[in-house]
Amino acid sequence: MTVRPQTSSTAPTPDQVANLRTLRHDFSHLLMRHRFVIDELLTKISILREESEHTHSYNPIEHIVSRVKSPRSLLEKVNRRQLPLDIDVVRTEITDIAGIRITCSFIADTYHVLDMLTSQDDVRVVEIKDYIANPKPNGYKSLHAILEVPVFLRSGPTPVTCEVQIRTIAMDFWASLEHKINYKFAGEVPDRLLEELTQTAEVASQLDRRMEQLHAEVHDGEPDSSASEDFDEEALRILWELSNREQ
Repeated sequence: MTVRPQTSSTAPTPDQVANLRTLRHDFSHLLMRHRFVIDELLTKISILREESEHTHSYNPIEHIVSRVKSPRSLLEKVNRRQLPLDIDVVRTEITDIAGIRITCSFIADTYHVLDMLTSQDDVRVVEIKDYIANPKPNGYKSLHAILEVPVFLRSGPTPVTCEVQIRTIAMDFWASLEHKINYKFAGEVPDRLLEELTQTAEVASQLDRRMEQLHAEVHDGEPDSSASEDFDEEALRILWELSNREQ
């Protein structure tokens, strides 16, 4: 007869179960607040986008994507960084729980969008890293901004941080390719591919500069034409009558 070794399994105590429930609730609430800050910032960006189209007939923003870390992704980062399971510490130390990426057509647009966002009274700049002016060694370029925005909860306004990345289409294409290559090789990318990635980053940079030059040449000296609402003939007639009545 084969004797199987006994395995000792310790059942969690009531206090441990209660602690786990509390942690789950706290982390869920933390993620919820970061979903809300995404909503707040997307509303701001949408307003700026529409106002720019209306005022200047030009939209500097091509694409917007956003995400909030999943519970697993957040906890894995907490574990990697050996942080305590303290919500205040996690909220302070991990500033990319919420993330927004804005893709623009031209380099000048990236700075313009960042300036429009950060000039708002209720947006506090925590940190800005300019990887466009100072690219990473591998050629990566982008603007990274950690922004703090109040989220209005039942208990009152709560400041929540969000990482906003702003880059051109060429920069975004390169970053996406670099991420896929790093994922495929689990971070151990062959030197040949690393060298080619660095070279393609310079090609993307040249493309950005050339496209910006072409854009400037095409629109040089053109006055800004204001986009207007769709005023039909009846609306214009009423507007005309009202303007004459006030004279």
